[in-house]
Formats: sequence, structure tokens, C-alpha cells
Amino acid sequence: MQADKTISHGVLDDLSAFAVVARLRSFSRAAAELNVSNSMLSYTIKRLEDRLGYPLLRRTSRSVAPTAEGQTLLLTLEPALGAIDGALGDLSRIRDRISGTLRVTATRQGYEAVIRPVLADFCTTYPEATVEVIIDYAFRDLVAGCFDAGIRLGEKLEQDMVALPVGPALRMAAVASPEYLSRHSAPSTPDDLQHHRCINYRMETAGSLYSWEFENGGRKLKVALSGPLTFNEPDLMLEGAIDGLGVAYVLEHEAAVDIGTGRLVRVLEDWCPPFPGFFLYYPSRKQVSPVLAALLKHLRYSERRQDQQATSA
Repeated sequence: MQADKTISHGVLDDLSAFAVVARLRSFSRAAAELNVSNSMLSYTIKRLEDRLGYPLLRRTSRSVAPTAEGQTLLLTLEPALGAIDGALGDLSRIRDRISGTLRVTATRQGYEAVIRPVLADFCTTYPEATVEVIIDYAFRDLVAGCFDAGIRLGEKLEQDMVALPVGPALRMAAVASPEYLSRHSAPSTPDDLQHHRCINYRMETAGSLYSWEFENGGRKLKVALSGPLTFNEPDLMLEGAIDGLGVAYVLEHEAAVDIGTGRLVRVLEDWCPPFPGFFLYYPSRKQVSPVLAALLKHLRYSERRQDQQATSA
């Protein structure tokens, strides 16, 4: 009965071994290249010949050469094996290449503090990756919204999220213009703000005004204040303070330039201690895409570089 000629599991390896022997015209050199013993390679070729039903190699004491059937097989086999090797190489390169879209939900402050500083370098390093940032102040369901990750302050994260700190500690700053403070005495305690015109921040998710939070020497205060203006964007709050319309309460780095130029004056600084900054969060470690892993690596590298610069300064 003629042997079954159907290619089954393992036959591709046998065909590859035959191609190596035919190319090198030597069992010993082929065995060395394939990292197998001579006897194992001889057994592999005999098994393939028995399966196909005809000899593939003509052996003498001095040489090895393909038979007519073996030469016919090689005409098809060698290009096919080359194509397979090329396809496997392409798949390996695709696996190692960072591509695809990274979708992140963040507040504007989170984007400015975390994403923007590394965005240019990230896009240069991974030109086939696409970054989509959705500015949003509401907490989004990452899975339902098809987001890879989100950036928020740590105190607002759900407990089931994987959260990584991705920025330095933050501080709040109460600020007003010199012109405003020339008409109103600077507050010495948070309670004094009750007598000031305060510029409020509307929290869209809660639908309420943000209560200003202060701490000094372990004493914590949360003050609900009234005033002529309410915004949902810190930039507009700062503009209102610069225009002399009241006292604004924003993140310290947002007001730093205007404080430095004298357009704004900081008050109650000793009531504004540092607190944990922004976190990048995602649902599960098992769901980290290559492009998200690349961003995390980039953020860690940026943080280490900043630490080194601070140490050497």
C-alpha cells in the first residue's frame, strides 16, 4: 500500500530538514546547522521518504544529492519555505512594532501635566501610533467608551482600577490681582474668604460648586464660597482673577507664570500643602495594549529624567 501523501503535523519540519541537506549536500553539515544528531537527521529524511513513497536523496560514501523526485520537490519547496520565513519575520516585526490607536480620557489639567510634556517625543519614537485624547471632566467607563486609559487625580479613582502615579505632587493656590487686593484686605485664614468675592469652579459631574479645601498643621477646612463668577475651566477663573474680579483657587502650576510676572498675588499659601498628583488608570493589567505599554514606559522614563535633572541642579 502506498504511504499516505497528505501533509500532516510535523511534515513541514521534515521538509525543511530535507531542504537543508539538499542545499549543503552533507548530512553532517546539515545536522550541525539544525542542531540535531546525524542519526536523528537520517531518521527524519527516511520518515519523509517513506511518507511520500519515493526517495528524495541519493547517497554515496562521498556525497549527497537530490534524486529527480527530490529536485522536482525542491523547485516548489524552497520558494515556499522562503515565503513562510518571510511571513513569520513580518509577523514578528508587527508584534514588536508599536502601532494602533491609544485612546485616553483626561481632564485638561491632566493632559497638560501628563500627556503634553511627552507627546512630541512619543510620536517621534512611535510614528505608527495614533494618540486620541478626549478632554472630559466626567468619569467615563473606560471599557464602554473604548478607552485604553484615563488620567485623573488619585483621590477620585475607583478601587478596582489599576492606577499608576504619573506626575509630581500638586498644590492649590488662592490668587488675586494686586488691584483687587488694593480694594480688599488679603485673607489671613480660609474663613476670611467669606468676606471676599470668590470665583467658583463648577464640577460638571456632580453638578455642584467645588468647596475649597485647605489644611494647616493637621487642621482641615472645606469652605463653600459665593461670588460673582462661576466657570468650569481654570483658564477662565485665572482670567477673572487677573481682571480684578475676585479670588480664584486653582492648581499652583496653572497660576505660576502670572504669579511670577506679578499679575497675580498668592494668598493663604501656608494653607495649601502638597497632595498626590495625577494617576494614569486602566481596568486590568491583562488588557494593556502594546501602545499603552509604550506610553507607560515613556512616562516612567520622563519621570526618571526629571528626577535626575532635579538631583543634578
